[in-house]
Amino acid sequence: MLKIAAAAALVAALTAAPAPAEAAGGRWTAAWAAGVQRPSPDVWYPTWAEKGFTNHSVRQTVRVTAAGSAVRIRLSNAYGVTPLRLTGASVGKAGAGAAVQPGTLRPLTFARAASLDIPAGGQAASDPVRLAVEPGDRLTVTLYVEGATGPATYHNLAQATSYRASGDHTRDLGAAAFAETNTSWFYLSGVDVQGGAPAVAAFGDSITDGYAATLDADDRYPDALARRLNGRRPVLNLGIAGNRLLNDSACLGERGVTRFRRDVLDQPRIRSVIVLEGINDIVLAAQDPTPCTTPVVEVSAGDLIGGYRKLIRAAHARGVRIIGGTLLPARLTGDAEAVRDAVNAWIRTGGEFDAVADFERAVADPADPDRIRPAFDSGDHLHPNPAGYQAMADAVDPRAL
Repeated sequence: MLKIAAAAALVAALTAAPAPAEAAGGRWTAAWAAGVQRPSPDVWYPTWAEKGFTNHSVRQTVRVTAAGSAVRIRLSNAYGVTPLRLTGASVGKAGAGAAVQPGTLRPLTFARAASLDIPAGGQAASDPVRLAVEPGDRLTVTLYVEGATGPATYHNLAQATSYRASGDHTRDLGAAAFAETNTSWFYLSGVDVQGGAPAVAAFGDSITDGYAATLDADDRYPDALARRLNGRRPVLNLGIAGNRLLNDSACLGERGVTRFRRDVLDQPRIRSVIVLEGINDIVLAAQDPTPCTTPVVEVSAGDLIGGYRKLIRAAHARGVRIIGGTLLPARLTGDAEAVRDAVNAWIRTGGEFDAVADFERAVADPADPDRIRPAFDSGDHLHPNPAGYQAMADAVDPRAL
């Protein structure tokens, strides 16, 4: 009985109403988004998240996948322990590096004020500004904080360069002040446009997030899918590297069944979601624990299928189509490979997802289906290279979206 009650509570949490900042205005469509994470010590490379910012301007560039006549940004202080005091912000079309194209810079306000306090655990959306954008346009968002922020809510694996400068440079068109660089996003959780078609979310781990993609080249699989759809549907990348479906991590994101509501279902005008998650649950269970992977929990195919069913019920309760992505080859052996095979067989034949994206077969080596094709392998035998990410995007049937 306790297990049934707990499961019911989780589904209720997954399907709860969107936060006001994300639900306001039916005309808004998510054009870019990122899953946010708890600030933590450096995972793979140095970030600014654990120390946060003091009297800094942070300039971040993202590529939108929808057209619109106006834009707004969304900010998250989900993992802040104190309120975030934002002193100023701006948005414009990106130039080279940290530069902004002349004539496109727009100061941002929040409830008509230039500054904003976001409570610990909270989020906020800016007022709209008129700035016509097309699918594929690169936008630069600059945030200025005068005081000390403490540890910063962020997205670790941006595969994009962010810039930092001392002082307020929100209105600078040039790049000269932005001498420091990083490869994470900070506080920025979404960019919305007025207009555009309903969005597709890509939900998963590092394979969705784009590990081994090219820095600043936007050649992850969701990027390739967005180009293939050519603006007919925006595509949002809501992967978090290292993420697991069933277990939290101190530095690799909350478990997928927990973050699904906030990161996917609360996006403005979300229509469908492609789920590719579970390989880390299998792989990390066979490895010694680290501070980032504790707890290490062995999972069965039934455990993962139970997690997928929670996502399916939550998506359907919101009227969102959910597509199951088969797990890619990962050089597994023994029981771990048996779990992956059983999960993929269920995804293909179980009939519970609305459709299937057979990513495994798209990248598998015909000579050895339990391995990634050499032409698609980034070198670690787990993550595709950009050619492999393109093959994954080609495996998605647009009619399923």
